[in-house]
Amino acid sequence: MAKGPLISRSQLRKHRVEDEKKQEEQKQEEAQYHKEEQQIDNYYRKQLKKNKPLNATRSSQNQRSRQMNSFLMKWIVIVFLLLVLVLMMVFFI
Repeated sequence: MAKGPLISRSQLRKHRVEDEKKQEEQKQEEAQYHKEEQQIDNYYRKQLKKNKPLNATRSSQNQRSRQMNSFLMKWIVIVFLLLVLVLMMVFFI
């Protein structure tokens, strides 16, 4: 049997204080790392917003414009013919 304690209370206290300091340092390092990581993410997010990729080409825009033009022209002709039909019905009946 040992005559005295293996570790004294003052040594335990020192170890506890050292552990607390290490934990605080680790928390600070993690907070700093998180802050740096967030700054990097924000920078690249801003760059993506600034430089949006082009989804449309000039030829596809022209093709879409031609399709809309033909669609609208067809409906204009149909409405005009219906208008003429209604006017003929009004005048001749």
